[in-house]
Amino acid sequence: MSAKFLRAALVTTLALAGLPLAAPFAAPASAQGIELRIGPDGVRPIIREREPERDRRDRNRGCSPREAQRAATEEGLRRAEVVRVTDRSITVRGFTRRGPEQLRFANRRGCPLI
Repeated sequence: MSAKFLRAALVTTLALAGLPLAAPFAAPASAQGIELRIGPDGVRPIIREREPERDRRDRNRGCSPREAQRAATEEGLRRAEVVRVTDRSITVRGFTRRGPEQLRFANRRGCPLI
């Protein structure tokens, strides 16, 4: 039991003795928006702000008019053209074998057909 205690005390002492050696080097450690910088002036917590809503929306944006036009072509629409774009849907007109046709796609990722 005393051997375990002495071993733990030795490890702790060595770890604490090595800490001043690491102080001159800035060592960033990141975890969920908090960064700890260790430098000559000590440990400084740096809290990074979250991304603005606009950037996140652009990354997770829905269906673009070009994607809707390609999806309409894959559905069998010839000479497809986008005629209306709203926040919720994209309307594409074109021709099938039967004549003029209009398809509406949801403005979501993957352009699902409504």
